[in-house]
Amino acid sequence: IRDRATAAFATGMGAIGTTLFALLRAGDHVISSSFLFGNTNSLFNSFSAHGIEVTFVDATDVANVEAAVQANTKLVFVETIANPRTQVTDLAEIGALCEQHGLIFFVDNTMTTPYLFQPSQVKASLVINSLTKYIGGHANALGGSVTELGNYDWQRFDNIYDDYKGADSRLWGITQIKKKGLRDLGASLGPEAAHHISVGSDTLALRMERACSNTLKLAEYLSTHDKVKKVYYPGLQEHPQHGRSKQLFKSAGAIMSIELVDDIDCFDFINALDLVACSSNLGDTRSLAIPVAHSIYYEMGPERRASMGISDSLVRFSIGIEEPALFSEPGLFLVSPDQSLYYGSTQTMPFARPHFAELLGALDFAIANDYPARGEYTGEV
Repeated sequence: IRDRATAAFATGMGAIGTTLFALLRAGDHVISSSFLFGNTNSLFNSFSAHGIEVTFVDATDVANVEAAVQANTKLVFVETIANPRTQVTDLAEIGALCEQHGLIFFVDNTMTTPYLFQPSQVKASLVINSLTKYIGGHANALGGSVTELGNYDWQRFDNIYDDYKGADSRLWGITQIKKKGLRDLGASLGPEAAHHISVGSDTLALRMERACSNTLKLAEYLSTHDKVKKVYYPGLQEHPQHGRSKQLFKSAGAIMSIELVDDIDCFDFINALDLVACSSNLGDTRSLAIPVAHSIYYEMGPERRASMGISDSLVRFSIGIEEPALFSEPGLFLVSPDQSLYYGSTQTMPFARPHFAELLGALDFAIANDYPARGEYTGEV
């Protein structure tokens, strides 16, 4: 498509940081969703220290974004589905607002991928995808991309340098991102990583279908479990943005989070999981879990975490592509006293990774064993 172009980067954060560096100047104002990936939040704080004003708002309601618009506002940044609490951004209305005010609408599509959602539908200007996650999909390469969708009139943007104003004004923004940002900062995608990402992307549709299906089944089950206080997943009808998710996305994604009841220690729960890896990555073929407040969001501090709805007991799951039969036979798998997993018929599914019933077993195991209190997390790994 002639009015679109993509720049590839070494990481997703490299893509976001390079784009903001290339397009913004001291004195500019950015509106960002409050519900952000931890590193993105840290990046915006760094830009604030260098003269770029950032206002964080609840982007599930366009009214909050509109109220934050100033004369010097240049850009609005949001995630489609927030990581880890799964809030769904008011994408269509924010897109219309940005078009009305001449603002760049920068959308992080990592959680939904191009398979589940096309941001051009909501008039996004630029789209970031962390290629490390679902698009690569196998935890074997880092990468990121920024795509120009052709919806923004760059002639309205006064931060474009004269050197990058070519004949086609629709490409002024991506040209400046490439030449002023990528070239100056050097966050280029390497050839080996590009190869792995290319190969992985071939199965994106197949992997997303399986992972999303698995996530919905697990979310529905855990939402009725007496040791789970709350399940956050847009595919559940009780999710505040369930209707919006159904309207916008092909499926509700493969990220879900749970809050455990007060008498279960999240570390004990995760430690009782044998085949669900404790990892801060997401979008892998394998199911992963992480204690959110004590790891990727720890440096934000309790006040900022509270504003994002992140409790100390919150556990985030990135659900993988394990055998669906595991979801229909949860009683097949048990957690033994030494925390190892075993299941009844090793011959019927020798390569399956049990995690659905494993979560159930881990809940029971954690509460049955009277672990001592761990105290406040110190940040040590």
